[in-house]
Amino acid sequence: MHQLNWQKSSYSNDQANCVEIASADELVYIRESDDPAVVLTTTPAKLNAWITSAKAGDLDHLTA
Repeated sequence: MHQLNWQKSSYSNDQANCVEIASADELVYIRESDDPAVVLTTTPAKLNAWITSAKAGDLDHLTA
């Protein structure tokens, strides 16, 4: 894997437990800042579908 430009939300400030995201080669890479060795990979379309579902509450039953 090549060098990725990891970014996190500006709401995170300098906190350690943050989700970071990067993109390259038509893929999106996701990791937790406190465990950067574990990286999830997806496509922008699949990430968008997941975010849309989460915002709509379609995934709420998974945490109940």
